[in-house]
Amino acid sequence: MEMKRINAGKLRAIGYDPRERTLRVEFEDGSAIDYSGVGNEVWRRLSTSGSAWSYYRDNIEEEFTSRRGVARTEKKPNPLDDLFKPPGDDAE
Repeated sequence: MEMKRINAGKLRAIGYDPRERTLRVEFEDGSAIDYSGVGNEVWRRLSTSGSAWSYYRDNIEEEFTSRRGVARTEKKPNPLDDLFKPPGDDAE
């Protein structure tokens, strides 16, 4: 699921899987919630809202079945890692 970075209230990222009808909301504290049964129109309104935090609180938070999780952090590879690994560490 592709995440869209936002800065709205406590929200930091949102993403949607239309095939699974799952909305993922990630918060500033590193927590995340997956909501199931979310329609395309709800996603469209959330992702284009000028006030995503308010839309989330009013239309999603208590309206859909949820499951708590942890925000996924994408670690970007550092090109310097190969230069500075210990001698003989060729496990890759």
